[in-house]
Amino acid sequence: MGIRVNVFCRRTVVGAFIALWTLTLIGCSGSSSSSSSSTTQTGFGSPVGANLTQVSSDPYSIAPGQHATEVEPHMVANGTTLVAAFQTGRISAGGATDIGWATSTDGGTTWSHGFLPGLTKGEGSGPYDAASDPVVAYDAKHGIWMIASLPISNTSSTPAVVMSRSTDGLSWQNPESADSNSKSSDKNWIVCDNWATSPHYGNCYLEWDDPFSADEILMSTSTDGGLTWGVATPTANAAVGIGGQPLVQPDGNVVVPIETKAMSAFSSTNGGLSWTATVTISNVQFHADAGGIRSGPLPSAAVDGAGTVWVVWEDCRFRTSCTTNDLVYSTSADGVNWSAVTRIPIDEISSTVDHFIPGIGIDPVSSGALAHVALHYYYYSQSSCTVSNCALLVGYISSANGGSTWNAPVAVTGPMELGWLPNSQNGLMVGDYVATAFTNGAPHGVFAVASAKSGTSFSEAIYTGQGLTVAAAGRQFSSANDKPLHHQSDRIEKESPEKGLIPPLRRKARRSAK
Repeated sequence: MGIRVNVFCRRTVVGAFIALWTLTLIGCSGSSSSSSSSTTQTGFGSPVGANLTQVSSDPYSIAPGQHATEVEPHMVANGTTLVAAFQTGRISAGGATDIGWATSTDGGTTWSHGFLPGLTKGEGSGPYDAASDPVVAYDAKHGIWMIASLPISNTSSTPAVVMSRSTDGLSWQNPESADSNSKSSDKNWIVCDNWATSPHYGNCYLEWDDPFSADEILMSTSTDGGLTWGVATPTANAAVGIGGQPLVQPDGNVVVPIETKAMSAFSSTNGGLSWTATVTISNVQFHADAGGIRSGPLPSAAVDGAGTVWVVWEDCRFRTSCTTNDLVYSTSADGVNWSAVTRIPIDEISSTVDHFIPGIGIDPVSSGALAHVALHYYYYSQSSCTVSNCALLVGYISSANGGSTWNAPVAVTGPMELGWLPNSQNGLMVGDYVATAFTNGAPHGVFAVASAKSGTSFSEAIYTGQGLTVAAAGRQFSSANDKPLHHQSDRIEKESPEKGLIPPLRRKARRSAK
């Protein structure tokens, strides 16, 4: 069973949409939106204001973790329960000391937190040297919460993914293996079919890619609440890619947006028995984010109450000379036919703000032209900055009408210095993803916030914002008249996988196979 630690209580909320550093609105030309206020690039104060609630912190000190750090959170809601998972004690070469969890059973008012048992040596009761890529799912049919994570060992073979299970989101069992014969794996994701009318109600779908096979995409299905998993199955065209996020529609069809150098998707209509070939959603036009931060155009995806799939990523096609990224999206009712790429109007297309690492959420009781869409993301106040002067913040924006118009964005945190972030094998790290989830119509996000270091000790933990809403309020913004300007893109660098080293047993096996 997992150890339960502190309970963090909600801090006073200074009104809805209040943050310490609110975005300053700038007059718009045409249909474009607002831009963030300029920020002093040095001597930042604390980025944590009264609008934030800390939900966890890193208690470890064991090498080789960089402590105190927590990064890369994901979160899922069911009723008034929110469960988040994240890396704790980030290790620069890959993975973390353990996977942490934080759970609220009262809609985000109070939180309990702890760390998964039976997973890592750093936690003390597991076999693996590290763990990474935590993702949460809830299986309504079987009443099971799951945290899927990537086990890492420096000396022996590991399963592709392991699954930690819980009936309440508070006490966690030792992990179960999925595809124990996997040679390698990266960027896992999980979702469960919670539509009671679906013919595949209770199925859970697990996705990962295999770096030893050029990032071949693989899927596995569980019908028993994550206890056992089916044979790893590729797409019909044996596609390669990274960062897939499976979603289930009300009819039980599964759609998996994924980056394959383009933004793509594939599907299953038979409960995961087989998977289609990938289709292209759009090309990707990417501005490499400054300062050596770990980021890239990985998708963030969500489905509304009628089954429309949204995919969001960072993209520079609306910016002159690809000098900065917007967040853009495309939607689909069937996973095959996708809408034209649309810019989210966080600010004017003439601004110098750079946006990245989005986490989209949609209220599951809303849909279509009335869909309530919310988005947390990171951004730089100036895109042309350096590791010594980039100002990194977390922002929030929402739409109450399916993206027709958007509320003014807000800054959820104050500016952070990049020197406050831990290293990873792919750059300075807050994570490859963040999350937004809804309870009782209210959006909740989870994200890593770093404060100034004390000597060599970090101060990066997981937070959530309070008092956010999607209700239309004040001036509304639209990008309806914005058009792509070019076909330019920076090179999308291939990520080094978390399981970066081939353990000795695998190296020997590969030599023997030649």
